[in-house]
Amino acid sequence: MTTLLFIEQLLNGLQFGVMLFLMSAGLTLVFGVMGLINLAHGSLYMIGAFAAAAVAAATGSFLLALMASLAAASLAGALIELTIIRRLYDRDHLDQVLATFALILIFSEGTRWLFGSFPLFLDVPAALSGPVTLPGGIQYPAYRLTIILVGLAVAVGMFALINRTRVGIRIRAGEADREMIAALGVDIAKLYTFVFALGAALAGFAGALVGAIQSVQVGMGEPVLILAFVVIVIGGIGSIKGAFVGALLVGLTDTLGRFLLPQMFGLILEPSAAVSVGSALASMLIYILMAVVLIFRPRGLYGVA
Repeated sequence: MTTLLFIEQLLNGLQFGVMLFLMSAGLTLVFGVMGLINLAHGSLYMIGAFAAAAVAAATGSFLLALMASLAAASLAGALIELTIIRRLYDRDHLDQVLATFALILIFSEGTRWLFGSFPLFLDVPAALSGPVTLPGGIQYPAYRLTIILVGLAVAVGMFALINRTRVGIRIRAGEADREMIAALGVDIAKLYTFVFALGAALAGFAGALVGAIQSVQVGMGEPVLILAFVVIVIGGIGSIKGAFVGALLVGLTDTLGRFLLPQMFGLILEPSAAVSVGSALASMLIYILMAVVLIFRPRGLYGVA
């Protein structure tokens, strides 16, 4: 194992982490502010990816594709909140799980009906298709580096929105005491719609960015949704800072674990067995990390005590 290869995997883990942050930031806002368990968040990720792939194929513009992912996912999120989610706020969590699981099935079959069962492909922009040379002579794909930079920029924007704007004050107040801010004249219904649409837009944006690395297909959001739930449990429900730190921890742990563990077991086992055992343990690492965090911080790293 060379130092350059390790740094490349470190950057891959960082890229995976910022993508998970885009996915989990909206989920933790919805969960923290509204108290809603939204299993359909992964479907919004999928909607953003399909919208981006369709617009890119029609126009040839990756920038328009990203804008389409934001618009499609936020519109879908707003419509879902207005027509279905709004009826679930005062319901049992089991009702929320059943309703949002039904939305997964509806969106999956609807997407399959519109686009077919075969994957779509979203090409990396020509300007970002090659590698860039980082300090130390490291060659790293320009597009993956762009995802890291864009994700960090979105994280800064989210921190500023939540902590430096009037809307952010209302979001934080709604998380603390929704009845009180409603009594003070804040339209809580509009606030909820905005928060849900914002979370949906971030999920759709993440789907579009990742769609250029992997194929765009039905059901692509569910595995990422599971990881997003792990992220918000580790970081603390309702905390953007926690979502960011948790996403980086999960991204780095998963990527470096899959890279290092097979090599470590290769010192004592045959190559085929080392790969098998190392890969199996690597897939468990993020859940071990979650368990360790919950033992010492039952509300997550930045959860409200």
